[in-house]
Amino acid sequence: MSAVNPPRLALWLLMHLGPAYRREALAGDLVEDFRQGHSHAWFWRQVLNAICSGVSSSLRRHGGAGQMGAAVEQTGLAHHSREYRSLLLFLILMCGFRSAWADWVYVPTGSMNPTILEGDRLLVDKHVYGLRVPFSLVHLTAGEDPARGDIIIFDSPRDGTSLVKRLIAVPGDSVAMNGEQLIVNGALARYAAGDESELRTLLKATQGHEPIVLRESGVLPEHDILLIPNRRQGGLLGPVTVPPGMYFVLGDNRDNSADSRYIGFVPRRNIVGRATLVLVSLNRDRYFLPRSGRLFSSLY
Repeated sequence: MSAVNPPRLALWLLMHLGPAYRREALAGDLVEDFRQGHSHAWFWRQVLNAICSGVSSSLRRHGGAGQMGAAVEQTGLAHHSREYRSLLLFLILMCGFRSAWADWVYVPTGSMNPTILEGDRLLVDKHVYGLRVPFSLVHLTAGEDPARGDIIIFDSPRDGTSLVKRLIAVPGDSVAMNGEQLIVNGALARYAAGDESELRTLLKATQGHEPIVLRESGVLPEHDILLIPNRRQGGLLGPVTVPPGMYFVLGDNRDNSADSRYIGFVPRRNIVGRATLVLVSLNRDRYFLPRSGRLFSSLY
């Protein structure tokens, strides 16, 4: 999963409060860098740094305290300061809350089909694995340890892109895959026919591959996975032992997911939070109308 559009609120703040001499150029540079794979946290840090830089530059241009007072009256800076101060404080607090406590994320890809669909907006509990310094990966508290079966949001160890996957193995676990069969600590996952009605919720392009839904259990809490016969991953993976401080993740769409088979283990500090439910789901096959039955639906 990767958010493809930068936060509109951040761009609005930058265009109104950023350095006056290069607002448009700076906004364009940040948007381009964001679309290359940088995370929301990185984007917000750059925006806030730019705003602080713009305010500092304005103060320096007006010299000392006495001169600044006169300059502020002439330029209307005091008026704008009073007008935006409360709003800016509210926005900073709200963004800090979203960064460190809870947030919602948009899912543009199908790597977690059929559990999570393209167009889902997920509620993410960010403090469950430990409270973090806003806009950073620095933890203030330990929190719970991520557990097998959790659906986690994390920054890719390869390029920093925000991803959503299912946690399969924790530090010290042995994990392997024999074709499509998952093996954790020597125990083989069990498979049964899944809920075929879930196939109707998939995008038409995915349905065209005639996928199969299976119910996976035994080594993880029961959940459905998706297999695509003409893309089936073959061969043997592992067994490998998950190093300390690392985690092994897979997408529920096993044949169409860039997960630990390709990006490697996920460091503990890269895990941002646990996805808990679908707030709303917009179907791009139907002009982005909401999907029925997915409003505030649990992921577990």
